[in-house]
Amino acid sequence: MNDSFNELTLSNYWDGRFPDTGFARKSYTNRIFGYIGNKLIKVLFGQRGAGKSYLLRQIMVHLLDEGVSARNVLYISRSFTDSGFISGREGLEELLSVYRERLHPVGKIYIFIEEIQNIDGWEEFVRAHSQDYVNSCELFISGSNRRMIPCDTEGIPDRHYVSFEVFPFSYAEYIEKESEEVSDKSYASYMEQGGLPRLSAFPSEESKWNYVSSLKDTALFRDVVKRYRIKDPRLFEDTLIYLVEHLSGLVSVTNLVSHFTAQKRKTSYDTIANYISYLEDVFLIHRVERCQVRTKEVVLGTCRYYINDWAFMHYLYPFFVREREVKFRNHVCLELKHAGYRVNVGVHRNKVIDFMARKDDRIIYIQCVSTLENEVAMQASYASLESIQDNYEKWVVSLDKTMLPSKEGIRHIQAWKLAEMLYGIYEKIGFSPVSKFNNVNEDFVMYVFAV
Repeated sequence: MNDSFNELTLSNYWDGRFPDTGFARKSYTNRIFGYIGNKLIKVLFGQRGAGKSYLLRQIMVHLLDEGVSARNVLYISRSFTDSGFISGREGLEELLSVYRERLHPVGKIYIFIEEIQNIDGWEEFVRAHSQDYVNSCELFISGSNRRMIPCDTEGIPDRHYVSFEVFPFSYAEYIEKESEEVSDKSYASYMEQGGLPRLSAFPSEESKWNYVSSLKDTALFRDVVKRYRIKDPRLFEDTLIYLVEHLSGLVSVTNLVSHFTAQKRKTSYDTIANYISYLEDVFLIHRVERCQVRTKEVVLGTCRYYINDWAFMHYLYPFFVREREVKFRNHVCLELKHAGYRVNVGVHRNKVIDFMARKDDRIIYIQCVSTLENEVAMQASYASLESIQDNYEKWVVSLDKTMLPSKEGIRHIQAWKLAEMLYGIYEKIGFSPVSKFNNVNEDFVMYVFAV
C-alpha cells in the first residue's frame, strides 16, 4: 500500500505544485467546463500524442482556480494504466482506497484517469463512482481507442457519458502557439509539420522521427496487436502502409485482399476489414465513405482514407506522397473534422465531389485543387459543383494566393481561411489575441478556437 501511495504522490499535486498544462486549448476546455458539476462521466478520446493529458491537467488547474482543494483531486496517470501496475477494477478501487485513507478529502472528489481502456472492468468502476451519492465523485477519463465509449445494442452512446474527440493542433491553434500570422506561408508550414502538440519540443529531425515512430508503434502494437491478439502483426502494419500509400484515392477491402493475395500472403476479407477498423479505432486513419448527393445515402464499396496527422507521413512515409494535392486534401478533411462536420465523398452523376460536409442543417460541397492556374483543373473543379442543383453551399478550396470571384454561386476559398468559413457565426467563444489574423472578420475573431 505504501508503494501505491508513493506512486500516486509523484503524479499528483497535493504539495502545492501546479501541473504543466502546456498550450491552452480553449476550443476543448470551454466546452468541457460547461459540463463540470454534474454526474456525467467526461470522456476525452483521440490519438496518442494528440494532447489529452495536457487537457486533463488544464481541467485540474481550472478546478483549483475555482477553489477546489488539491486534496480533492485524484490523478491516476498513464504511468499506472499503461504499465500494467493496476490489475483491473480491483486495482482502481485499491488506489482510491489508499487515496481516501491518506488524504482524507472532504466533499466531492474529482477523479482523473488516463488511458483507462487498458484496465479491465473500468466501465463498472466509473459508473459506480459517478453515481455514488454517498461518496460524491466526478470523473474525467481519457483513452486512445474509439470503442471505449460504451454504447447500447443500437450503437447509441451510453447516457452516463459525454465525450470529446481530441485532435492534434488545428491550423488556428498552430498559428497561435507559434505566433504566426494567417497566411499562405504559415499554412504551408503547418501542412508540412502537422499538429502533434509535443513535436516542436524535440530538438532534431532524428528525435522527431523517433517520437512519431514511437507513437505509431504504441498505437499499433500495444493498443491493437496485444489487445486483440493479432496473429500476423506484419500484415496488420502493412495494411496501414497500403492505406497511407493510397491516401485520398478510392480504396476497398477487396483491393487490399487482392494486393496481399498477389504477394502469396494468407488473408481474408474479414481479416482486412477488422484490421482497418482497428486502425480507425486508434485514430491513425479516418475512413471517408461515398454518399449520394441527391439522396444522402451511403454508397457501399470503395471509400477514401486520410491520416490523422501529417507528421506520420512527413517522418515515416514521405516516399508515398508525390502529389501536393494529396497532402492538401488530407488537411482539408482534418479541418472539417476539427470543426465538427460529418464528412463524406459526394457522388453525383458519375462525378466525385471531394467532400460533402454536414453539421446540423448546414451542408457544404467542397472541391479541392492545389491551384486554379491550371485551366483544366479549374474547369473540372467547377463543373462537378455546377452539376449539383440544390441550394446548399458550394466551395472550391485552393492554395492560390489570388482570391477569385464567385462563379455561378460557387465560392473560391483560400485554404488558410477555411476555418473562418466553416465556423461562420455558429459558435462564438472567447479565444486568443486577434492581432495574428489579417483581414479576418469580427465573427471569426470570436470563434476561431471553437469546435
